[in-house]
Amino acid sequence: MSKALRLSEKWFRFGLWLVAFVFASFLIGLGGTIVQNLPKVEHRYGLEDFIDKPAAEKLRAESRNLAEQSRQAQEAHDQAQLKLNAARANSNTARDTFNSWVTTRHATQRPEQDRELIERTQALEELKILERKALADVQRQQQVLLDARQAEARVQRDLRELESAAGEKLSVELRKQELRVFGYRLALTLPLLVIAGWLFAKKRQSTWWPFVWGFIYFALFAFFVELVPYLPSYGGYVRYVVGIVITVLVGRYAIVALNRYLEKQKQAEAMPDVERRKELSYDTALARLAKKVCPGCERPVDLTNTSIDYCPHCGICLFDHCGKCNERKSAFSRFCHACGAAAGEGSAGS
Repeated sequence: MSKALRLSEKWFRFGLWLVAFVFASFLIGLGGTIVQNLPKVEHRYGLEDFIDKPAAEKLRAESRNLAEQSRQAQEAHDQAQLKLNAARANSNTARDTFNSWVTTRHATQRPEQDRELIERTQALEELKILERKALADVQRQQQVLLDARQAEARVQRDLRELESAAGEKLSVELRKQELRVFGYRLALTLPLLVIAGWLFAKKRQSTWWPFVWGFIYFALFAFFVELVPYLPSYGGYVRYVVGIVITVLVGRYAIVALNRYLEKQKQAEAMPDVERRKELSYDTALARLAKKVCPGCERPVDLTNTSIDYCPHCGICLFDHCGKCNERKSAFSRFCHACGAAAGEGSAGS
């Protein structure tokens, strides 16, 4: 039909389509923001909303105390280990010195060194006693550290059990919340789709068609695109079912419209030629002739063949002659292209 439009009308229609797309883009932006922010109407649940808070706080406080005890026990153990290492080093050094001295004593066999032998033996024994005390201190600190760590592990296990039970409750509530939010989004987008369907059926060719088509694009985008990232696990079924329903409705509408059109065409083809041409609008006739089809029945016709004046399919007049200059012209033209006379002018006197 665009070939039959005036140049200015083409640009106006192009501009109106731009208005439709711009209108749709702003609606899509607004709808996307609303859909994205819908979860904010619900409370954001966390683990703390479902855990036994008194028991959890008690276990956490006990865990912190035991962790501090473990840290202190570890530091004390490290210090005791250092003392034990020093005592072992002193004891080993003294033992090596004593063994060397005893070897010398056996070699010289000097009786005056017996007293010194006793003193050295006593000193070595004292170092061994210090080493054993350091070892005992290390073992005691190891026991304290082990007890603290085991107690901390028990508290952590009890705390994990509390958190696990709370986590199950949280999962159930989040699932319910997800379904509610999906219901909100569906309740927002589905009516938009219904309104868009009504506008498509009733108002798509009205005066305000740019806004109608803009809203239709927005509704389709909101339901089939904006809703997708927020669908629950079974939400895809909703989208596909709605898509099937829309396809069936549109298909049914198209089939009914086609049958109605074909019936109308049959009735029109049975009407006299003059009445049929009166019922055809000027722009519609020009648009169909530009497509090289009959304006009456829309079947292909060789319009370049100058011997064809009537449609061979429905019999409607396609070409006649100017009543003033007798030039062959389109029967749907309002003026003669050769002399400019109005259609029908001079025909009475020809």
